[in-house]
Order: sequence, then structure tokens, then C-alpha cells
Amino acid sequence: MTDGISTTLGHMQTAEQLAAAIRDGETTAVAATEQALSRARERADVGAFVHLADEYALRQAAEIDADLPKYAHLPLVGVPCPVKDLNQVAGLPWECGAAVMKGVIAQVTDGVAQWLRAAGTVMVGKTNTPEFGFPCYTEPDNAPPARTPWDLTRSAGGSSGGAAAAVAAGIVAIAQGSDGGGSIRIPASACGIVGLKPSRGRVSHGPYGVPGPGLTTNGVLTRTVRDTALGLDAIAGPRPGDAFYAPQPAGTFRQACDRDPGKLRVGVLTTPIIAEADVHPACLEAVDKTVALLASLGHDIVPAPVPMEIAQWDAFAALWSVGASSLPVPEDQWPKLRPLTRWLAEQGRKVTGDAYAAALVQAQRIAAQVAERWAGLDAILTPTLAQPPAKIGELRDDADPAADFAAQTRFTPWTSVYNVSGLPAISLPLHTAEVDSVRLPIGVMLGAQFGAEELLLALSAQLESAY
Repeated sequence: MTDGISTTLGHMQTAEQLAAAIRDGETTAVAATEQALSRARERADVGAFVHLADEYALRQAAEIDADLPKYAHLPLVGVPCPVKDLNQVAGLPWECGAAVMKGVIAQVTDGVAQWLRAAGTVMVGKTNTPEFGFPCYTEPDNAPPARTPWDLTRSAGGSSGGAAAAVAAGIVAIAQGSDGGGSIRIPASACGIVGLKPSRGRVSHGPYGVPGPGLTTNGVLTRTVRDTALGLDAIAGPRPGDAFYAPQPAGTFRQACDRDPGKLRVGVLTTPIIAEADVHPACLEAVDKTVALLASLGHDIVPAPVPMEIAQWDAFAALWSVGASSLPVPEDQWPKLRPLTRWLAEQGRKVTGDAYAAALVQAQRIAAQVAERWAGLDAILTPTLAQPPAKIGELRDDADPAADFAAQTRFTPWTSVYNVSGLPAISLPLHTAEVDSVRLPIGVMLGAQFGAEELLLALSAQLESAY
């Protein structure tokens, strides 16, 4: 992981390098777009895309090339950037990983896609996602599974699995994703790339979406911390009527990457939080190596307390399942949904109005409790996942959806704490390990206090450079 990837390998340039090359006339937006589309077809084996938008993308790219001075100031000018298929782009398919959505064409463009376009990106296609984004693996019924390029027998994670696969396979340098329980950080770990979940309210859901209970947020997946910061600069900000709003940064997030974070107090936690789970030795080794790296950089390392009890996580489960039960799917189409989605919906329908209100209160209490227990810590280090990238089908259990859901919680026993609390967290590819005779990426996760993305990015960039 480096900020100096050779520009002779166009498909492995960073987004920042590619934008500079287009700005300086060393290449064109059309050439970059054609290369991304070609690479997507060459690497169809990773299952990154459910729709390639050749005509749409080349039209955008040609518009940039035709009047480059007009667009040259944009931070991501001409950079190909796909959109996850949970988000809408007007005129293009919007199937949400669900067979029941087959043939649906979006009528509007979601705000996050609007902002990425305004930053100069070229929308090259829609990336693979599991059915309505619920599982932490991307194995939909309407498309092949998304696979990590490190081992095609293993999942790219989810729900932003297609986005992560596209970045890790060198198809694009940046891809839009979203995170409701770890859905950016999980695939970032499985694919050996960078994935940041911003603070609650950092990225508006408007003008067409709403935040609901505040679990989900949009973000990006990239190969470098600086590209992640550029992506966050592009999509961060409020819209009128937002229910949540994070404080404005002191400067740009990209500028934060070039600042010394100073001496930080970093808490370390390897105990699973939301479920009793076995933690693979490689995941513990990744934390140990990161601790040593942090210490060598002069940071204070201390134990971090477990911020909540396992039983408290029932609030997340209630909110998550009600989200499934409220899907806008006609009653006669429910049998076509995957067993996991139907089971989640059934659980959600059992949640009474009083129970839902209680879950919202509990989630707010958890947020306050996490903030209190982690007060005095500048950052918190955990594994991203409890295990290396899962084999395709390893977590999925159509015969027993309850067991499927339980397996997912054991696989991801740290990620959703940040969704409930609203705190920012980033998965970094600082370790690899040989598992079953294959070298695999093992992510580590750093979290920070609410609104502290600048500090988190500064620390992450420092670790990236040291690594």
C-alpha cells in the first residue's frame, strides 16, 4: 500500500495521480474510461459489476475532454468511479441485488452520485451488492458473487463487495460504497484496500434518501488513504433538512493526510463486542503488528475497555430487521426474496411500535455509553474482522437464515458498534497472512471520536507511509 504506485501501470494509478495526469494532458478522460471498462471485462471473474454503463460513461468523459479548462480544477476530474447498485443513477438499472427488482430503471440520481459527478468523476457502472444490502457477503441471486482478487474462492465481503472487488482488481481507483453495519470496512478488509465509514451526518442522505435510525452512511473504497480523503471531500456535507449533521472540518480531509497527527493515545481492543466469536490468529497478529508500528511512531498504547454488553446489541438487530420488514416489495413478490431477507422481515414484523421506540432509545444510550467508555482515547484499534476473507457460501445458509445471521455477527463482531454509535472508523490493509497456502489480506480497524475524521485520516496516512 503506497502513494507512489507506478504511473506506467495505468490501472494501478491512484485516483489522485490519474486526475493529475488528465489535468496535465498526459492522458484523457475518455482513455481512462475506456481502460476502466476494458479492465472490468478482463476481470469479470471478480464479480465487481452488475451493469457497465459504456455509453453513459463515455459521454461524460468526452464532455470533460471537450472543455478540459472548465473541469480541470475538479479534484477527481475524469476519474472513473462506479456507484453501488443500492444507489440510484437516473436512466440506469437499479436492482439492489434483488431478483424482484430486475428491470427497474432509476428515475433520479441520488445525492452521493451527484456529488461524485460534481467532483469530476465518470460513472462507469453499477457495482454488485447482496439483496438490499443486508448480508456481509455479496452473493446475490441476480448476479455472480463478488470475489476477492486475492483468492477467487473467497468472498469480497459485503455489502459493498462489488465496489471493493473493482478497486482491488485495479479496475478503478475509487468506488462509491455504503455502510450500515460494516459494509464498507468488511469488504475493504477482505480485498486488502482502504474503507472509511464516516461519522453520522458527515454525508447527507438527501435529497432523495433519509437516514432513518442513523445506522447507514455513504462513503468510498480506494487503495490509498489520500484517495479516501479526496473521496470524502467530494461527498461530505449537509443538505437542507438533514436530521444528522457532523461538525465541519478545519480544512479539507485531503489536507489532513499531510498533517502530523501528534502523539496520540490509542486504545487496543481484541475482545469481540457484539457476539462471542473465535478470533483467527492472523487477525490478532495484524493488531499486534499495528501496535508495534504505532509505538514506533511515538503513540501511547493502552487497553481499551469493551464499550457495551453483547445483549445491548439487540437494539441494532431490532432496527436492522424492521428495515427489512419495511422494504417496498409487493406482497406477491415476497416469496422471490432470499431466505435471509424474508427471515429478517419476519423478525422485523414481530417488533411492536413500543419495542421499536425502545430500540431507538437503547441505540442512543449505547452511543452515549461508547463515548463515555472511550473518552480520553484519540483512537481505538481492533481487528476489522474476526476471520480472514470467508469462502464463497461459507456464511450463507439458506436452510437456516437465523444461523446465517448469527454467523455474520461472529464474523464481524466489531464493525456495527460504529454504526450504532455514529463514530467514524476506517479499515486499513496493514497485514497479510498465509491461510490454507494462500496469501490473504487482513485488515485492522481504527475508530475515533465523533467528527474526528481529520485526525483519523492523519493517523491512517502516517501508518500507511510507515508501512
